[in-house]
Amino acid sequence: MNSRYINLFRFFFVCIDLLALNMVQLVLINSNICHIPVDAGHRYFLLFIVANMLWLLSSYATALYVDGSNPNYDRFAKRTMRALLVFFLSMVLFIFFYHYDFSRLFILLSFAGFSLILLSVRFLLIGAHFYASRVGKTNKKIVIVGYNDVAKKLALSFSIEKSNALIDGYFEDQELVDELSPLPIIGNIDDCIPYAVKNNINEIYSTISPEVNTSIYEMAHKAEKSLIRFKFVPDFKLYVNRNTHMEYFHEMPILSLRPEPLEDVGNSAKKRCFDLIFSLLVIVFVLSWLTPLLAILIKLNSRGPVFFVQLRSGKDNKQFKCYKFRSLSVNKDANLKQVSRNDSRITTLGKILRKTNLDELPQFFNVLKGDMSIVGPRPHMLVHTENYSKLLEEYMIRHFIKPGVTGWAQVNGFRGEIKKPEDLRNRIEYDIWYMENWSLWLDLRIIFLTVFLSFKGDNNAF
Repeated sequence: MNSRYINLFRFFFVCIDLLALNMVQLVLINSNICHIPVDAGHRYFLLFIVANMLWLLSSYATALYVDGSNPNYDRFAKRTMRALLVFFLSMVLFIFFYHYDFSRLFILLSFAGFSLILLSVRFLLIGAHFYASRVGKTNKKIVIVGYNDVAKKLALSFSIEKSNALIDGYFEDQELVDELSPLPIIGNIDDCIPYAVKNNINEIYSTISPEVNTSIYEMAHKAEKSLIRFKFVPDFKLYVNRNTHMEYFHEMPILSLRPEPLEDVGNSAKKRCFDLIFSLLVIVFVLSWLTPLLAILIKLNSRGPVFFVQLRSGKDNKQFKCYKFRSLSVNKDANLKQVSRNDSRITTLGKILRKTNLDELPQFFNVLKGDMSIVGPRPHMLVHTENYSKLLEEYMIRHFIKPGVTGWAQVNGFRGEIKKPEDLRNRIEYDIWYMENWSLWLDLRIIFLTVFLSFKGDNNAF
């Protein structure tokens, strides 16, 4: 199984297990089945917290979620039984040393209910996974550059894996092909990029060495500029020393131009869960009362709407409506002209909103909708995306991930007006570095630095 699905498997079951444990205990505590005294609530709350901690420790001690191979129900069930045994013994020891007469019926029912849910969910979901892997529909189109032994082996591996990929065919100079192929030879190597763009190809796999054909690297950059992932399938170990990212498919090494942690389904799920929880907290506890207050102030300060809505470039360069508190006076150049220092369009209140980043807060609704993430490259106006992509070859790479309310470039001082090419290059380098080095801890660090700079004041914010 691909490593990204293994990570999703682990993350999903950790969440399911904790949800099952808490759900069973909450149902029993709030029902009359166990006859829990009203004044004993705080003691059962402590038991509730301890149970969560002991389950995590038990699963860690038994390596329940550590599995580098395909999910196997028998193996996973045995580990689950060991984890449950360790958990039960740990709970008994805690209750014994705590010296409180917890309801025995509560203990037995909570353990039995938790065990039943765990084993049932494992059986259903692992079965569903194997069923989906057999009958899942194709949702990714690829082509292969080169027609050689490596290319044929790669195509066969995709077929054996029954993956979600559909191979359109190969690109190879016709004079080099001396046999019939099960898949079509679509055209010459130079025809690859135009074909990929026209036919919505998602990934290109090159089995030709750039040392043999120097145009391959140029093809790779053109592909990324068109938001098509380009991957190398090397036949020689000399590629390993290059500044690329290696992954394996059926024990075949595949090189990408860069690592992308968020291509891992587990990492993507973690980031989305974090985005949902964080944005909901901000909307409920901050925007619920701050929005009416700022709306009144914005209306009193200048004529025009409370919110500024503008089309921005999102993931895969798809357009979306980006929300902000209006900080400029209404003007006809809003979608064309970049805000600059001492811009006459900035209102009196707008200066405060922009300096403290309060104007960006409505973008948490974009996060909730799924157009944006809490952290990522800042979304640019459509006209800027068009212009900047012509100035800098690597510019479009930032659109492989969702734009963010805040970003790594912003907290490192690269925000505000772009006056010269170096400003743009620095911003894009930080955006790409974030994409290649993503982690939840990095997101938390960026959020902390954003809040810190909002209170301290950022010289580049205006």
